[in-house]
Amino acid sequence: MEESVHLEKDNRIGRIKFFHPKGNSLPPSLLQKLVKAFKKAEVDPNIGVIILESEGNAFCAGASLSELKTVKTLEEGTAFFMGFANLLNTIRQMSKFVLARVHGKIVGGGVGLVSACDYAFATDTASIKLSELSIGLGPYVIEPVVSRKIGSTAFAQLSLDSAQWKSAQWGLQKGLYAECVGDREALDRTVNQKAQRWANYAPEACRELRKLHWKDTQNWESLLPKNAKITAQLALSDFTQNKIKLL
Repeated sequence: MEESVHLEKDNRIGRIKFFHPKGNSLPPSLLQKLVKAFKKAEVDPNIGVIILESEGNAFCAGASLSELKTVKTLEEGTAFFMGFANLLNTIRQMSKFVLARVHGKIVGGGVGLVSACDYAFATDTASIKLSELSIGLGPYVIEPVVSRKIGSTAFAQLSLDSAQWKSAQWGLQKGLYAECVGDREALDRTVNQKAQRWANYAPEACRELRKLHWKDTQNWESLLPKNAKITAQLALSDFTQNKIKLL
């Protein structure tokens, strides 16, 4: 199966579904497709709320390491990590609430993606890891959105403990997840109930409330690209190049 992103809509609920055969990793091409899907959902008057979900066992494996191996210049590296910056800024600027349906593990950039959603539902199998430091990188592009969601102390713990998984309950306690349930059946039921309710709220009220939730983030337009360049520089280091060759 090839990578894919689909936008489906029903009863004022828009569902953005993504898939990549390598653990739902996020190569630049898939990140671009996600940006287009969010922008399409944003301007659709028949969509009141958006659910982000994925297929397969893991929710998201983060950046595509196979694609990162092909990066040879600072310009290529910056473009690679700008894919995440563009997606996060796109979600930040939405007027509609975005809900995450997290059915499995999230790694690296996937943690940033979930953090950018306004409300995340997860199963008990939705473990969390920021693995960047272990390969000589750091979660610079996603740091603002993750720290905004779980706080700087929890972010420090997660980013330093890069070889260990944090449980879904840890994510619930720190605020990454708003609700945690036992299995996918309960997950779907809970997500659908909340989405249906929020889809029928007044669009103007949702837009203004979302602005309030995302206040003081305007500097991300320049901050995330700057952090993308820092990450690109590290990706070209001998340490990181040697590490990713083994992956």
